[in-house]
Amino acid sequence: MKRNDLPHTVQKYIEKYSIKTWELLNSSKEKYELAVVIPVISEFENVKILLDSLSRNKEKEKVILIFVVNNLKSSSKTVKTDNLNLLAYLKSLRKNNKYGLNINFIDAASSENELPEKNGGVGLARKIGMDAALKVFDYNSPNKKIISALDADCRVQNNYLSEIINKINAENISAAYVNFSHSLPEDIENKLAIINYEIFLRYYVLGLKFARSPYDIHTIGSTIIVDFESYIKIGGMNKRKAGEDFYFMEKLAKVVEINTIDSTTVYPSARSSWRVPFGTGQRVGRFLLHKQNEYLLYSPKSFKILKQWLDIFNSDRVLTSQEYLDKAKIIDNSLYNFLQLNKFSENWNKILTNSRSSGQIKLQKKLWFDGFKTLKLIHYLRDNAYPDTNMFEAVDELINILNVKNSIKYKDVIPSISEQIRYLDLLREIENQWRIDN
Repeated sequence: MKRNDLPHTVQKYIEKYSIKTWELLNSSKEKYELAVVIPVISEFENVKILLDSLSRNKEKEKVILIFVVNNLKSSSKTVKTDNLNLLAYLKSLRKNNKYGLNINFIDAASSENELPEKNGGVGLARKIGMDAALKVFDYNSPNKKIISALDADCRVQNNYLSEIINKINAENISAAYVNFSHSLPEDIENKLAIINYEIFLRYYVLGLKFARSPYDIHTIGSTIIVDFESYIKIGGMNKRKAGEDFYFMEKLAKVVEINTIDSTTVYPSARSSWRVPFGTGQRVGRFLLHKQNEYLLYSPKSFKILKQWLDIFNSDRVLTSQEYLDKAKIIDNSLYNFLQLNKFSENWNKILTNSRSSGQIKLQKKLWFDGFKTLKLIHYLRDNAYPDTNMFEAVDELINILNVKNSIKYKDVIPSISEQIRYLDLLREIENQWRIDN
């Protein structure tokens, strides 16, 4: 293969899935092994902080940063001005690069280059950048060709680049998420908001781990890592305006193992944000507006039911649809009702008819009861049988179920901020230990 040639699989993907409207500006002949893709909308000052953070990393030579500066035609004048200033700044860095980083960008912000109103947003911006990464990889190198996703308002640890490259190559990892820890702001209300949200995230994933769900992964956009083969295999990033990270990671989890890179850390922003309709920024904003009681979590009973169901459904033994439904009814009526509403019998009978081996049946189980259906079950149980419960009572019960020692004692329904931080730290520790033990 000549140096400038792309592998057939990459060419085929680009022809079928890639959007040709936006390209890297003045792409050089240099080739890379890690592409860090960063969608940006009105983040000029935050980009400087991120660049400073990345510049403290030592592994830079085979790394390219791809900023996708984007907005809609209908975006405000303030947003457009900020983006145009950033584009000018990034252009200047290509001539006088004080950060020592390989920086490139895609202009999806200036006049005639804006993203379309219909699907313009973070998903499309990530897709544009990730697809562009496929064209700048060094396919002659025996090392992995890696796409990493960040957000413009993140910071990273000083070993972020080197640990991604080293671990992905040393362990032949296809996809992963990087350990994360939201930055805790000085403002008390904002600090409480992000502690609350991260407890929610870690509680849910630990509940899935307890249930032995194959989708027990974090789905945060700024932590995504994937090699180019796996990216192509699932048809690339989706164009969703929000939740693109959840659906991307869920799709990956159906075809490859999702690992964790816990030897380095991403520090996502803890701010409120208008940029997406849900996720960190939206949850923080909702907390600050006191719209509802945020100190609630899914009932631990829901994860117990999920575990009992998955123990049966994911076992090697293959049952008829009626046998599965009978066992579901014994576990809990609400589980049985959920399966009926989701046409379990019809879908399961199709799976049995179309599967020629036990391996195919096992895969179809994973595909049918996926991460989204898992979340739908948890929501169904919440809405029909087991309402949300006090956050810290729920955490205490889950910790007890996991047989982990908990020395945290609190008097009030909502503990002090120091006690809440202790809970968050404990959940982080449990999750890290779970990875080591399992």
